[in-house]
Amino acid sequence: MTDALTAFPADGYTVRWRTWDHEHLETVTLRWENEGWTATGEVGREAVTYVVRLSAVWQVRQFLLFRDLPDPDLWLGTDGSGRWGEMNGAHRTDLDGCIDVDLACTPFTNTLPIRRLQLEVGDAADVTTAMIDVDTLGVVPVRQRYHRIGPRRYAYGNLDTGTEVEFDVDEYGLVHDLPDSFRRH
Repeated sequence: MTDALTAFPADGYTVRWRTWDHEHLETVTLRWENEGWTATGEVGREAVTYVVRLSAVWQVRQFLLFRDLPDPDLWLGTDGSGRWGEMNGAHRTDLDGCIDVDLACTPFTNTLPIRRLQLEVGDAADVTTAMIDVDTLGVVPVRQRYHRIGPRRYAYGNLDTGTEVEFDVDEYGLVHDLPDSFRRH
């Protein structure tokens, strides 16, 4: 039987992380709107704002990244089946097969596959994500593995680089601390 994650409150939820050195803060606000979730993150160290629009079952629908303009610097959309495009209509064939998005500057994007997959303890799943570089706006597919090793503990592995890290999540599937990177605030 799956140890199910707690549903987010209908009136929204806010979570904060600090960088490991306590220098910078990130705030993520989740809101239920238009029959899905919208996550808005303000990342202090990189001075960026991101918006991820999700379906009710945590499938990414849109991703927007704002750096220094009132309009998005990057705006991607997906059909939920791994076909991606830019909002100007250009199909991003290089991202075909990607299901989630990943930003190295935030632990929040780990929550996307954790909530979507609903793994049981002992199970693992490989996913392909669209890894976004906030500096260059480059987006590349990256193969990743999520392994649920305990009721609230996961191992994340980047299958392309061989790096792996273990972390705990709260009742919502949000990362507590990501060693050497982020701490819950």
